[in-house]
Amino acid sequence: MCGIIGAIAKANVVPVLLEGLQRLEYRGYDSAGLVFTDYGLKRLRTAGRVHQLCKLVEQENAQGFAGIAHTRWATHGKPSEQNAHPHFSGGESRIAVVHNGIIENHESIRTFLKNHGYQFSSETDSEVIAHLIAFKLKEIPDFFKAVCLAVAELQGAYAIAVMEEAHPERIIVARHGAPLILGIGKDGNYVASDVSALLQVTRDVIYLEEGDIAELSNHSFHIVNCLHDQLGEPVNRIIHESHLSNEEIGLGSYAHYMQKEIFEQPSAVANTLEMISNTQSITPNLFGSEAGKIFLNTKQILILACGTSYHAGLVARYWLEKVAGIPCNVEIASEYRYRNPVSDPATLVVAISQSGETADTLAAMNYAKKLGHTYSLAICNVPESALIRQADLRFLTRAGPEIGVASTKAFTTQLASLLLLTITLAKMRHRLPAHDERQLILTLRHLPNALKQALKVEPLVKNWAQNFAQKRHALFLGRGVHYPIAMEGALKLKEISYIHAEAYAAGELKHGPLALIDDEMPVVAIAPSNQLLDKLKSNLQEVQARGGELYVFADADSQITPSEHLHVIRLTEYAGLLSPILHTIPLQLLAYHVALVKGTDVDKPRNLAKAVTVE
Repeated sequence: MCGIIGAIAKANVVPVLLEGLQRLEYRGYDSAGLVFTDYGLKRLRTAGRVHQLCKLVEQENAQGFAGIAHTRWATHGKPSEQNAHPHFSGGESRIAVVHNGIIENHESIRTFLKNHGYQFSSETDSEVIAHLIAFKLKEIPDFFKAVCLAVAELQGAYAIAVMEEAHPERIIVARHGAPLILGIGKDGNYVASDVSALLQVTRDVIYLEEGDIAELSNHSFHIVNCLHDQLGEPVNRIIHESHLSNEEIGLGSYAHYMQKEIFEQPSAVANTLEMISNTQSITPNLFGSEAGKIFLNTKQILILACGTSYHAGLVARYWLEKVAGIPCNVEIASEYRYRNPVSDPATLVVAISQSGETADTLAAMNYAKKLGHTYSLAICNVPESALIRQADLRFLTRAGPEIGVASTKAFTTQLASLLLLTITLAKMRHRLPAHDERQLILTLRHLPNALKQALKVEPLVKNWAQNFAQKRHALFLGRGVHYPIAMEGALKLKEISYIHAEAYAAGELKHGPLALIDDEMPVVAIAPSNQLLDKLKSNLQEVQARGGELYVFADADSQITPSEHLHVIRLTEYAGLLSPILHTIPLQLLAYHVALVKGTDVDKPRNLAKAVTVE
């Protein structure tokens, strides 16, 4: 949930740290800080955004050949300069630590350290790491070993970078349950939470694995793994060349990352489906070399996900049961991991995450394995993520970097991936004749163009946003496979406009929510021309009869006529299985333009961060 960057080089690294923080700010933006070598270790911190830290750095003319920096999303302690990282121990500048994650046993460690004379200046769980390393350094006068011994006592998730004033020519880093990447340069070495922060200095990166601890200098590095030994065994990790471009992580001509990512969806989906662009048949090898054997033995599906990814899973349940004829259960990962569900080895566990580092989803997948589920499939956007590495099968969505906190293109590429999975399983279960398979493949190939057409409704959606921005609440309605799309639309509006929005299966209106309907409660309905359209029209009449204001996203042939309190935007004709994906687009645009009218921070909504690496 926080962003870390560190650098040690032959030249001034402070500009590298600041640019890295700006690229990592989507991971947290409550406060920011850095420490750098300046006749010892000098620290600068501020509450608020990275640009405020940049002003402070400019005032201080900060320069140094080594440093670590951090942008925070608050978990323990309010956003403030006092709680901002880096944290110190051993006087004002003995040891400095930046941390991403949550230390679950911080209270017992804090009590222990206080009893040994350590004084705490923040409310954070992270400060205990600095003091614990300082304590270990008294026991064993070797900084690297002291870090190894200290992290062995930490419970929870962490990625840390540490500096010592006595030896500022090195940085020690460690990861367990939170992402951390080394950058290997010609004139220096680097560390960051995300490869995007390192593109300014290098494309050669190492993805640290669970239990890895590394020591960096400006000309060398070495890594040990401490999963089985407190002081660790030396390990070799592969250096990868990142193919991420600066254009992919830049705004270009767009005002916000969310706007850019909404309009990137046709190309993102095309990239995701590239492997079927010239084929007449789908093979299970799309999901891994062992997929054919695993799919043949799969009797049911369990989908684990959080937030937007959970909504993608809910859509997939309709597809999988209707087309593939396979039972499917969808669980919120943070709830599943604390239940005692009945397991079945013939169940394929499908874990969905944009980042592949979502703590609850990772824990839920591992919990499912412990319960006896034999095989897992990860659907994810990040090739070297923990989720991809830990799953038996994998499918990369290839959405490209998604910087805006409110997920857009990650969602539609997840849906495209899940539809591919549905078709594959249907074929292997002999429920999909060759002719139908070819038709579905043609339909999927057309999806990027269909998304381009859906984006053309933006001017009409923009007009609706003026009315919405004045409201405090909204209802979203959908039926069948479009109910999860209504849930996703409500989530987007909540996330970035701060308007309270809830989604309901339209048939549930009369079982309670109808009591909320008045002229101050806009109701958004998704109205595809499918077999449930007449049922939905009856639900809309129920709203109209109570004086509600209706905003309907309909297909071109839905025959819903606009009136004084019934506003209609028409998309294309009914798109069959693809309809939920297309109806996602106007809902994203609605949330975006309402937020613009309200003047909220579209890309960095309050209280939220992009990569949820804590529980």
